[in-house]
Amino acid sequence: MGSIFKISAVVVAAGILITAVCWPTGSLGTGSKAPDFQGIADWINSRPLTMEELRGRVVLVDFWTYTCVNCIRTMPYLKDWHAKYASHGLVIVGVHSPEFEFEKLTENVTENARDFGLEYPIAQDNGFQTWRAYRNRFWPAKYLMDAEGEIRYTHFGEGAYGETERRIRGLLEDAGADLSGVPEGLQAEASRITALASPNRVTRELYGGTKRNRQPGGNYVAQIQYYQGGTRVIEFQDPGSHQNHKFYLQGVWFNDVEAVRHARQTENYEDYIALKFTGTSVNAVISPEKAASFEVQVTLDGRPLDPSEAGADLIAADGRSYFTVNGGRLYQVVALPEYGEHELKLSSNSDDFALFAFTFGANSQGP
Repeated sequence: MGSIFKISAVVVAAGILITAVCWPTGSLGTGSKAPDFQGIADWINSRPLTMEELRGRVVLVDFWTYTCVNCIRTMPYLKDWHAKYASHGLVIVGVHSPEFEFEKLTENVTENARDFGLEYPIAQDNGFQTWRAYRNRFWPAKYLMDAEGEIRYTHFGEGAYGETERRIRGLLEDAGADLSGVPEGLQAEASRITALASPNRVTRELYGGTKRNRQPGGNYVAQIQYYQGGTRVIEFQDPGSHQNHKFYLQGVWFNDVEAVRHARQTENYEDYIALKFTGTSVNAVISPEKAASFEVQVTLDGRPLDPSEAGADLIAADGRSYFTVNGGRLYQVVALPEYGEHELKLSSNSDDFALFAFTFGANSQGP
């Protein structure tokens, strides 16, 4: 993907922490002509589209990737806009620019788009050619074009949903649409999400792979032996005392470029990933290499989670809390009713357990 680099930027939008991914140059701004879709590997929910044939329509280009928690949080609004305004001239095109290699697989994008309920066109920008054409810098990023194909509004990261919708409505009305019978604003539950803590108090995004751990601002794995060599198997010892904003390994693990992978089969969950975090929600990006599913056991402060603390993918019953990994995606693990600081452990007996990233939130609802 070229000279891409990751920064953990504290950007306040509706009280939510936004993690931004940047290219060195600035994004295209308002008044620019919208570039065409370039280097698209595949189209989902649509035949191939061009900006030229979309002249006369208002177009919202949304750069996203399906394991990005910030992108996932914007989806209720995108789906609402598609449902309300597609028949009035709005075309949303989700440009999927993948963060991890497994996100390049069309079947993975298709399955996750279906699970998220995304029905608008999706273009797979696996080579980041459309990303570069827009000089884009963020996941998620929105570029709104008028009927003449000129960029009239941009927004990067989460938030500003009301302003974005007002811009959509204004451009549609400029193009002749009658929106008098179309209500403004999202009526769904997601519109009532509130932040429970200042975003700069939430644990930062943590990465498992050597590539991002060695970049400026990395150092996500706490133990020093992780950094004493390249991709290799290491036996780790958890020191027992944990700092926030890092995670700790116990047992035998393989340091890979994009993930840290459990390097042996066990029987009693003796190998684990441990961390201290602040927030309400914890999500884990995991991608197995084998077809067989497996369980990941989870404990919070040394105990199984209660159902009231469980994320959407976690099962909390019969004195256990765990989730089943059955594909490469973001798994919603923890969803606490109140903001706080806690200790978390994830463990699996499978040697196919690979942790790509942790993300955290401090919202009343959602991942």
